Amino acid sequence: MSTFPKISIITPSFNQGKFIERTIKSILDQDYPNLEYLVMDGGSRDETIDILKKYEPRLTWISEKDRGQADAINKGIKRSTGDIIAYLNSDDIYEPFVLREVARYFTGHPGTMWLTGKCRIIDEEDREVRRSITEYKNFLLRHYSYNMLLVTNPISQPATFWRRSVTDEFGLFNINEHLVMDYDYWLRIGRKYPLAVLDTYLAGFRVYAASKTSSSFLTTFRQEMVLARKHSSSILLNSMHWISYIGIAAAYRVLNSRALRKRKL
Repeated sequence: MSTFPKISIITPSFNQGKFIERTIKSILDQDYPNLEYLVMDGGSRDETIDILKKYEPRLTWISEKDRGQADAINKGIKRSTGDIIAYLNSDDIYEPFVLREVARYFTGHPGTMWLTGKCRIIDEEDREVRRSITEYKNFLLRHYSYNMLLVTNPISQPATFWRRSVTDEFGLFNINEHLVMDYDYWLRIGRKYPLAVLDTYLAGFRVYAASKTSSSFLTTFRQEMVLARKHSSSILLNSMHWISYIGIAAAYRVLNSRALRKRKL
């Protein structure tokens, strides 16, 4: 690639000292020549700050009280200067060399405004888990449409990137959304711009007992359903989203119950 578009990655963080170094290394080890990496920490009181200091000046960080995850992401976007933007939470990781893959696709497809790829689900020890969920989402991605997005959310946030012009047009994340700010953003973008789907794994999404996804999955899925109804008046699509919610909630109950039994053994 003769030129490398500047990619800005933002990591919102709060008391994630157990995982954040793995997140940081997965980004800095990308060997991408035009990377801007910003960590927006919400005032962590664990080992996070010591870890961040280890990686100066390869990243920019601030630590101050914020209004939640979406606010931290917005702070990072405002400070960023890249042509391509993404955020990676402080317990998730990128697969090796994905930034080059993302840059290559955006460069070769100037009409593409945002893209996503496949995403593994990993546990506290970076082991892949819940492969059935991953395969289900991969199947949905292969058949993605905006109407599908109104029914269920197959887009994995850690594997999603967009052009700065998208933020210029649609603004920042809704700071009043604490669980589904990404889905809200996808619905806003997707109404106008088609999503490009890369048939490759770009990231790893971590699940564990204390993660928001594991502890609040029912609330998350309900809020997605409420959001979808704000973007669609279709009785059919809204009914399908309800059915999807029931199925996904049941599946996650089973998965979480199995995980709990394994921890007790």
